[in-house]
Amino acid sequence: MFNEDERQSVGRDRSRGRRGAGPHRDHGDAGGHFRGGPRGRGGQRQKRGDVRAAVLVLLEEQPRNGYQLIQELTERSNESWRPSPGSIYPVLQQLEDEGLVRGSVEGTGRTYDLTNAGRTLVNEQREQLGKPWELGESSFRESAREIMGSAKDVMMAARQVVVAGSDAQTARANAILVEARRALYAVLGEGD
Repeated sequence: MFNEDERQSVGRDRSRGRRGAGPHRDHGDAGGHFRGGPRGRGGQRQKRGDVRAAVLVLLEEQPRNGYQLIQELTERSNESWRPSPGSIYPVLQQLEDEGLVRGSVEGTGRTYDLTNAGRTLVNEQREQLGKPWELGESSFRESAREIMGSAKDVMMAARQVVVAGSDAQTARANAILVEARRALYAVLGEGD
């Protein structure tokens, strides 16, 4: 099956987290992303919340699974920071490897809770851990928050047209959305 070198390589990859993603010791910029991608206007890197700190703080409140952690961070940051599963699950695995959290199978997934060592760490580092979701929120411009809220409202209205509208109404709604997309790109072409 595997020779000795291949076995050692697989073992090293597993020790780094899922899919050989590398060690996850420095989580200050290691996860999640802002809506619209990790790069802001002009290609500059946007500041990200600390996934590791956020997971520890949220698990201190109550046990959660990975999906619940993502949802809670999204909600607490007013949707300005939505960590991806690819940032949450490696952090959970690393914290479990360090003995700070324990996972238990509940239903079809795993729920994570702090161990005694994890609770001690959170108590000792409470000030440094802070509320990482607020970093994401503060760097998300108010105008960006407004436009995302409006887009969400438009999507809800479009969904209602799809559900309750006639074929003619659905076609008209689609034409409006296509024109809105063109108009939004035109705004970018105008400059500041």
